[in-house]
Amino acid sequence: MKACVLASGSEGNVTYVETNNHKILLDLGTTVKYIKENLSELSVRIEDIDYVLITHVHADHIKGLKTFIKKYNPYICVSPMMFSELPDLKDYDKILLYDNEIVLEDVKIEIIKTSHDASDSRGFIITSNNSSLVYLTDTGYINQRNFELLRNKNVYLFESNHDIEMLIKGPYPKFLKDRVMGPYGHLSNRDSSIYLAKLIGKDTKKIILMHLSQKNNTEEKALETIKEIFNEYEIDFKKKDICCARQKEKSELIEI
Repeated sequence: MKACVLASGSEGNVTYVETNNHKILLDLGTTVKYIKENLSELSVRIEDIDYVLITHVHADHIKGLKTFIKKYNPYICVSPMMFSELPDLKDYDKILLYDNEIVLEDVKIEIIKTSHDASDSRGFIITSNNSSLVYLTDTGYINQRNFELLRNKNVYLFESNHDIEMLIKGPYPKFLKDRVMGPYGHLSNRDSSIYLAKLIGKDTKKIILMHLSQKNNTEEKALETIKEIFNEYEIDFKKKDICCARQKEKSELIEI
């Protein structure tokens, strides 16, 4: 399995995942032009994308959906609630409605509920040929009942949205600060790091911190926080390959 974060942040989110038999996009929150250009740099034809999984229907995760389905013909995977809120899919004939799991030829995708201010929002645990990846962003917290499903995966693409002090002292109005920090908002650097410290294991090879706020976070603060928390949990930070996803710059191509 291979993975590459093409874009991550409030302006748009999209991640590419490849298995032996499938080429998959997680979310479609940027322009189709941007996706096509970045896939081309990976020597991937956009026409070969056969599945698109949507986490929720906020604009920064579905911005490119309407144009994408007009030009190409992948299966669009959404929950029934998301489908009811996406009129562009009404007459589209390649819909896969998911609940807890999607199984393709060489891919198993376990689906967990996240806690965000959308009618329905989800995270994905993708397994293929003994390789595993967690894709989890846009959530105010992680329900403990999902910990076993999330433990000891090879790669974590994991939200680390804001530094709490920067957010409190920053320019957002109070209602928006409350929303971001609330149970239906986004994970802070500290909360993200604590969850990761509890979830990663001996098989974990890579962590990419996702959806960093442009106004309320920096890469330095996110990495500094996870280093501090990992030290508290006696996890050897130096042995972990950790980086931050960026808004308009794709990550390395990860081979899992």
